[in-house]
Amino acid sequence: MKLPAKDYPFAQEFITDAEGHIRKVVIDIADYHKLIAALEDEGLYRAMVEARAEIPLSLAEARKEME
Repeated sequence: MKLPAKDYPFAQEFITDAEGHIRKVVIDIADYHKLIAALEDEGLYRAMVEARAEIPLSLAEARKEME
């Protein structure tokens, strides 16, 4: 799937192949950190949704599970 350059909002530069297809993008380090934080937040959210229906363990049960 080829996206036009305007569809890469964080891109500062594009690295293309011989045919002119975008293969890599260069982004600002601050934007990189924002993207990583967003991915981590999404992962945490998904884990919370998945665990929502689980029954909490007591401290003793949790310790036993960790052994």
